[in-house]
Amino acid sequence: MDTQSEHKPESDPAKVEGHIRSAQQILKALQEKIGEHPEIGAAITKLEMALNDLAIQTGGLL
Repeated sequence: MDTQSEHKPESDPAKVEGHIRSAQQILKALQEKIGEHPEIGAAITKLEMALNDLAIQTGGLL
């Protein structure tokens, strides 16, 4: 098995944060277009929680 070809999750916290923030912005824009929706609100909350967890894991370097 070739370990170099295996998919590895991103380890750069700045890139991860960028992806989370981008997803959060897209969901908020979608929520504004279609109005309040509980599933979109839940997704935004989970993204915010993930971002907070990431900040804690990186010692607030984000």
